[in-house]
Amino acid sequence: MIRTLVRYDITICGIDELGLHCEAGVSDVLSIIDPLASDPIAFDVYQPHRREILRFDDLIFEVPGLIAPQDAHLERLLAFGAALEASNVAHLLVHCHAGVSRSTAAAAILMAQHNPGREADAFLALLDLRPQAWPNTRMVEIADRLLARQGALCEGLADYRRALLKLRPHLAEMIMSVGRGHELPS
Repeated sequence: MIRTLVRYDITICGIDELGLHCEAGVSDVLSIIDPLASDPIAFDVYQPHRREILRFDDLIFEVPGLIAPQDAHLERLLAFGAALEASNVAHLLVHCHAGVSRSTAAAAILMAQHNPGREADAFLALLDLRPQAWPNTRMVEIADRLLARQGALCEGLADYRRALLKLRPHLAEMIMSVGRGHELPS
C-alpha cells in the first residue's frame, strides 16, 4: 500500500532508534524535536542527506510555556513534502522524540498530501510502518485545513484509530488514562 502512495521508502522512529538506521541509505530526514532539545548526535554518522528540522512540543492543545504545533510548522512540513515529490528522494526517515505521535502524523500527512481521496490509506499505512503510532491530532487538523481536505484527513485518522484499537483494544484504556479519551473514535 505504501508504494502506491509514495515512490520512496519511509522509516519512522524515535531518537533512541536513530542509530539503527544510519546504514539504511536514508536520503532525506524530517526531524521533529522539542524546542529546547539538542540535535541528535546519531546524525553525525549518517551518510550525507537532506534534512528538515521542525521544533515544537507534542501537544494537542495550547499549553502556556510550551509550543504546540502551529500553522507555520505544518506549512513547512507541506513545503518539505512538495520538495520531496520534486526531488530524487529514495528513503525518508521521519523521527520525533518517541516515534509515536508527531512523526507518525507527519508521515501520514506527507503520504496523503499528493494523494487526495486516499487519506485513510495514508493513515492505515501506519499499521505496517509504525504499529505503535498514535498520530498527533492537532497536526492532522491543521494539515486538513491547510490542504483544504474538508475533514478527510481527520476521518482518515479516525479510521486508523478504529483499525488500531480493533487490533490492540487494550490501548483504549491507556489513552483514557493519560487524559486523551476524547481522541478515541466513536
